[in-house]
Amino acid sequence: MRAPLSWVREYVELPAGVTGRALAEKLIAAGLEVETVEQAGADITGPLVVGEVLAIEELTGFKKPIRYCQVDVGQANGTGAPQNIVCGATNFAVGDHVVVILPGGVLPGGFAISARKTYGHVSEGMICSVDELGIGDDHAGILVLPPDTPVGVDAVELLGLRDDVLDIAVTPDRGYALSIRGIAREAATAYGVPFKDPARVDLPPRRGSSGARRLNGGGRGLEDGGEGYPASIGDPSVCDRFVLREVRGFDPDAQTPIRMRVRLHRAGMRPVSLAVDVTNYLMLELGQPLHAFDRGKLTGPIVVRRAAPGEKLETLDHVRRSLDPEDILITDESGPISMAGAMGGLTTEIDERSSDMVIEAAHFDAIGTARMVRRHRLHSEASYRFERGVDRELPLYASYRAARMLAELGGAEIMPGVTHAEAPVPPVTVTMAAAHPDRVAGVTYGRDAVVRRLEQVGCAVTGNATVAGNATVAGDDTLTVTPPSWRPDLTDPNDLAEEVVRLEGYEDIPARAPRPVAGTGLTATQRLRRRVGRALACAGYVEVLAFPFVAEKDWDNLHLPADDARRATLRLANPMSEEEPLLRTTLLPGLFKVLALNVGRGFGDAALYELGTVFRPRPDAPERAPRLAVDRGPTPAELAELEAALPDQPQRVAVVLSGDREPSGWWGEGRPALWADAIEAARTVAREVGVELTAKADQHAPWHPGRCAALYVGDTLAGHAGELHPRVTKAYGLPPRSCAMELELRRLGDPVTVRAPHVSSYPVATQDVALIVDSAVPAAEVEAALRDGAGDLLEAIRLFDVYTGEQVGEGRKSLAYTLRFRAADRTLTAEDASQAREAAVTTASDRTGAVLRG
Repeated sequence: MRAPLSWVREYVELPAGVTGRALAEKLIAAGLEVETVEQAGADITGPLVVGEVLAIEELTGFKKPIRYCQVDVGQANGTGAPQNIVCGATNFAVGDHVVVILPGGVLPGGFAISARKTYGHVSEGMICSVDELGIGDDHAGILVLPPDTPVGVDAVELLGLRDDVLDIAVTPDRGYALSIRGIAREAATAYGVPFKDPARVDLPPRRGSSGARRLNGGGRGLEDGGEGYPASIGDPSVCDRFVLREVRGFDPDAQTPIRMRVRLHRAGMRPVSLAVDVTNYLMLELGQPLHAFDRGKLTGPIVVRRAAPGEKLETLDHVRRSLDPEDILITDESGPISMAGAMGGLTTEIDERSSDMVIEAAHFDAIGTARMVRRHRLHSEASYRFERGVDRELPLYASYRAARMLAELGGAEIMPGVTHAEAPVPPVTVTMAAAHPDRVAGVTYGRDAVVRRLEQVGCAVTGNATVAGNATVAGDDTLTVTPPSWRPDLTDPNDLAEEVVRLEGYEDIPARAPRPVAGTGLTATQRLRRRVGRALACAGYVEVLAFPFVAEKDWDNLHLPADDARRATLRLANPMSEEEPLLRTTLLPGLFKVLALNVGRGFGDAALYELGTVFRPRPDAPERAPRLAVDRGPTPAELAELEAALPDQPQRVAVVLSGDREPSGWWGEGRPALWADAIEAARTVAREVGVELTAKADQHAPWHPGRCAALYVGDTLAGHAGELHPRVTKAYGLPPRSCAMELELRRLGDPVTVRAPHVSSYPVATQDVALIVDSAVPAAEVEAALRDGAGDLLEAIRLFDVYTGEQVGEGRKSLAYTLRFRAADRTLTAEDASQAREAAVTTASDRTGAVLRG
């Protein structure tokens, strides 16, 4: 909303020295968002005066019309002699009053004026258009003033060329601020000065009554008992008040006063014609959208209703629209004539010959209007206001002001009677403890301040305070508050408390550190997540947060089988991007895309991890989740029903590696990331849970079929790790031989408190053993057999060499292990260590067919 300061001053007695910036500070402190303050016309310098054209000489021999004019500017030039001015416009004649800038003056944009010779004559100034004056977009012709405009007067003051314009971003709950009326009311409250309501006008008296109805004066009734153009409300759910007034004999050639045109331009609207400008002017001033129909183009009574199937309407923007049954229409016997609250129809528009008009003012449903304009992408200044809530009491007064302005400025006759159709709407009342704003803000305002601020907003406040001695006990007092008609957003005590707090001043609320209450700390699952993250970070991995959205093609890029459970996904109703409308069932696609991004930026040696949720649809889930009530908490049954409708959302951890795991340098050769590093990352995670993982060879997309390990905790499959399939790395643009791991945390078992192991003070005994087994025997099986056979004395076991060659035979391999033995209560003898080693070898031989290598 763009609000010229001079327009605001008409309805609020601001101190003389208040500037636009000063007012903006006050409004911002009161909760309005003033984005900018434009100092329109601040760069204009005079002399800029009103002149009268005395003579015009048409110059010939040029490609365009050129006129040499003599203009009387009074004493503005210091001599009283006419100014000689060359002008290329032709829309003025001798005797017209125009705006003239004399040499030495400067127009908007730094356009300095001087006397200069042009087209064979000396031009002593310039005759100005509205575009050159910065008060309009029309530069085709000169601004011609009314003939009674005094010659020689300062045009800057006369036309209001200098003005501060506040540009206010109005939030959806503050629809009243989309008007000069609402902004002026806020300004009056901020400065504590009187406010003059532009909507408070005396309506014509009812027949047989000497009184006139006033705004918020109560009572229904018509002003004079006569009926205007026939109309009715066909659907009260879309419109609860509909007012029509009729004017006749309007002069279509009547011009909009220049100050009104300047204000419309400053407010961001283009002047069109007097009839249209009047409705736009009052919409900006009062906040009530108005529409004028050509009386001669209407057919039969008007009805406000929803659209019927198949109806169409060509709107003023020359678009023929197919209407939806939920659209709100104004219709007559010919069918739809306007999309209510959005845009009128072409068949009943006001044109350059219209003299008889029907002025419409109404109160339409905000939600219905919002849905309609979004459905048709038909946003307008009127719909912008109806969406945010318009004062229901305004239609009678705004329509009468429009009729009166058309009569005063365009010579129209206001026809007696008014059409006033309405559906009863019960008043809204809110009960609030007088001390509620105090509790919300943590500041003691007191009952009197609360009541005063609510009354400044426009609320009617009643309530009896409890009195103890000479003091009012606000804590025992309950206030009954009736919000004003222009504030439909005030519906509960917190809304009222916000009004009190913002008007008393947010800056007066003391800054205090919050007082934390004693809690139970982190849950075991939360602690586990943090431990896992720290462990991976210490192992050299960097955490990333990828979007949880994937595309259908991701499953093909991962080369998942058609029956893979990971292909069963949930589709978002309103995805951020139509390219990725699905919720992920695995963390890997997001990690791969982040790795590809880093590789593209030159960071090929990467080790990334993510802890996040995946979404697995439940086969027995209902199609729709229940809609919970907002006026109470959910019941256990409702929570259970809601839980059943949600997908399974397990927590997972995944890593991806590429490039060198250990860089090369002066210390020696580096080492590329291998499938074993991915498995070790999984074991790092498992150690934080307090479990051991068993790796078994597997084939599982998207891993390489010969370099993939299934990771087990006992008999439970917890995840997979290994080297990615070459086709997967190519699909995602990853370096060759990239590796990845993914684990589901809940499959590792319940998290346990990890305790530091007991460190024995006795020395360790080390034994090496080399075993020959078939090539198909996994090293993990041999290690498990050695561990079981060695017994409790075994402290650690490590595979340090794998050999294949002629010495062990074809189809065989040699596995060399280091066994570390230690006892907690004594020093082991060589015999103790040898016996434990022999027991380990025997068990390995029995289970895997291992033969001790000589």
